[in-house]
Amino acid sequence: MDNGPYFPGFSGCKGIDGRDGLDGRDGFDGVDGASADIYYSEWLTPSEWSGESGDWYFIVEAPDLTEDIVERGVILAYAWLNGDIYDSNAMRPLPTYAVDANWSFLISEYQTIEFTTDLLSVPLPDHFFRFIAIPGNIETLKSASRENIPIEELKSMPYKDVCQLFNIPE
Repeated sequence: MDNGPYFPGFSGCKGIDGRDGLDGRDGFDGVDGASADIYYSEWLTPSEWSGESGDWYFIVEAPDLTEDIVERGVILAYAWLNGDIYDSNAMRPLPTYAVDANWSFLISEYQTIEFTTDLLSVPLPDHFFRFIAIPGNIETLKSASRENIPIEELKSMPYKDVCQLFNIPE
């Protein structure tokens, strides 16, 4: 898994017969020039961690994490941790506690994401991380709100459910 480019999660669709659909409802006007796409990373693993015992991190360049997305949207992050005895197939929403440590993420400056852990020893290079960035002005996020999915619940929703809700390839 590499730190390759980030890809928009949606593309245009047509109905079965190829005709245009009905006009949608009027909604929140987005910021001029802002993308209405959901952005997500590939699964990432660092070649090395920075920091020291109890305070490890790695930073990923993420050009799609603009001020607008960070301040008005929702950023979800997940980890697959080797040795996770709870569930070896679990993609855990961050923050979480697993493999004897806390795992989290933060946005210390726009266009980067930092994954962190308080593990005492250097984390092994076989843990994987991913983020999903959802702009606050897109219909899909507003749709989730209308279905009474609070933002905090969205943040703790299982990975597979989020991917299904937003049509994101796993």
